Amino acid sequence: MISWIKGEVVSLWQSNTKFFVLINCQGLGYEIQISEPIFNELKSKRISHRNFILWLKHIKKEDSDLLFGFIAKEQKDFFVEILNIKGVGSQIGMSLLNKFSIEEIINAINTKDKKLISSVQGIGQKMTERIILELKINLKMKAKVHEEIKNDNFLNENNDINSLLQDLELTLQSLNYTKKEIKKLFPILLNDIKNNKIPILEKDKLSFEYILKHAMNYLDNNSNLDR
Repeated sequence: MISWIKGEVVSLWQSNTKFFVLINCQGLGYEIQISEPIFNELKSKRISHRNFILWLKHIKKEDSDLLFGFIAKEQKDFFVEILNIKGVGSQIGMSLLNKFSIEEIINAINTKDKKLISSVQGIGQKMTERIILELKINLKMKAKVHEEIKNDNFLNENNDINSLLQDLELTLQSLNYTKKEIKKLFPILLNDIKNNKIPILEKDKLSFEYILKHAMNYLDNNSNLDR
């Protein structure tokens, strides 16, 4: 899975309502779809073309591999949130980010501003209602999970584990596990860590690869997590 890239901008182009950048990374050219605001920043050369960095969402299809690039990790994470909504594809997600900032979209979700969401081409009334409903639920659930993690004294005293669990949450989301599954899984993982059921490896640190495998085993083998 490709999640991050740093390289030199070779070319920029627009195809209808899609915007692309070609990045040379160690002799390989990566064609990446970007949002219109990033495109305009690159075109105006307000962003360095030599050491250009993008956070990537890699979508693999039967006949193609698609890369979507974002300046900030928060933008990529929000794009993934949009893709988790039933019936909303990558181009709808990019169209939203072409037209509005994350803050504007979140404000529209919180205020139920259907007019703003439906102003994006390809988003009808039913999809607008679904986007507002599901994003609002997902954002509330994510805030609740983060608050529970924040208030856990064990995590407050173990910053490395706190950071690892945040990375784990994003990784599981990218692997298409649901918010509900992850929410139910985290207390189980924390309990296993506290009770030494997940071994601490070298230098008193958890292995991310090991805890990811441990988490996926729970998610794949325990029906009580309600996938």
